[in-house]
This record gives sequence, C-alpha cells and structure tokens, in this order.
Amino acid sequence: MSSLLREEMQRVLFRPEKLRLVEFIEIEEVSRGRHFLCVSVGKNKAVQLCIVQCHVSLSSKSKKSQTKRSSIHDCYRKAEVWSLEDLTLIDGRDPDVDDPCFLLHFDKVRSVTAISSSAKYTMVRALVAVSDRYCQRSLPLRNFDCAYIKPTTFYSNRGDCVVLSQICLYACNLVCLSMCPVPLDP
Repeated sequence: MSSLLREEMQRVLFRPEKLRLVEFIEIEEVSRGRHFLCVSVGKNKAVQLCIVQCHVSLSSKSKKSQTKRSSIHDCYRKAEVWSLEDLTLIDGRDPDVDDPCFLLHFDKVRSVTAISSSAKYTMVRALVAVSDRYCQRSLPLRNFDCAYIKPTTFYSNRGDCVVLSQICLYACNLVCLSMCPVPLDP
C-alpha cells in the first residue's frame, strides 16, 4: 500500500516540480483527511520537507460504465513546505518513552505526531541521511536514542527489521537469564 501511495504522490505532486520523493510517513493532524510528512530532493540537490494533505474527492465526469468507487480519487496538496537548510534541530521529546511525537525547529517550532514511534525513527533516519548526503552537515538531534538512528560499525544499515531483530535478541537473552537458577546460599 505504501508503495502505491509513494508512486501516486510522486506522479501527482513531486514529478511536476522536478522533485524526487525520498521518504514519507503518515502523521496525525487535527484537520480532516490523511496527512503525510514528506522529504524530497530537487535536481539542484535542494532538500525539501513538506506536509501533504490528502482528501477524497468525487470526479465530476461520470460515465455509465464507471462504478461509484472509480469516480472517487485522492487529491494531494502541499499544506506546508520547508527547506532542510532551515531545520535547526529535531527534538524527539523523550528517548525513554514510546512517543510518536517530535518537534521540528525552523523559525517556529512545528510539532509532528507520527502514526507510530517506528515511523518517527524512520523519518529521522531519512532526514539524517539526506542531510549528510546533500547538505554536507550533521543534523542536530536531541532526545533520541541514537543507536536506532546512526549506523554503527556492526550494523551499516539500521532499518526497522534490524532494530526489531536486535530487540528480540535482547528479549530472548533476558528470558534465558531469568530461567537460570541462582543459588541463594552464599
């Protein structure tokens, strides 16, 4: 499903502006419809962040052969746009809590609530990577568990699957340790 969304947003929003969609996550907003935080790169290597609003609209052209479902389509529009150069800090709020909310510091602070903490870390990893690659600067991060963001020597690409497998490994170790008999006599 996300690959279909990616292709549709690329075709409708980004390709006409000669931009390439690098990453997107679904976010929660107070207004109706679905919302996405998107990162795109232009031909001149300028990186852009934007909030895309998706709403359903009915097609005005109706033929007898069309079903009701085929006359419904999604409309995408950019609600807010920033340059990555203007981003001064990403604040994860609390690294010890499973919180999908984070703060983007531009001229003003923009609160963003992802649909999950995993989505939040996916977006931050993408922002760090494009900042390193296209802006040649490290992106300032605060209140994130950096082990889940920056690659280490053992894991060169810390995708969600690697993070999940590492957590499972730790859980298995804890279960094994809890099953080991501990002598009570000194």
